Amino acid sequence: MPDFECRLKKYRQMKDMTQEQLAVLVGVRRETIMRLEKAQYNPSLKLAIDISRAVEAPIEEIFLFD
Repeated sequence: MPDFECRLKKYRQMKDMTQEQLAVLVGVRRETIMRLEKAQYNPSLKLAIDISRAVEAPIEEIFLFD
């Protein structure tokens, strides 16, 4: 499986959002955002798109696969 890097925390903080606020916006639990930020969870395409729109950053800048 390819290595996975997630830069979500950086983009979320740039938008001055908490994990809870982002979770509510994209329809998941705060724990899901926490696991994403620690690169412990690979998002579905729909979730990745929703997060990308919420933080206004391209998917490929938030989620990196090696």
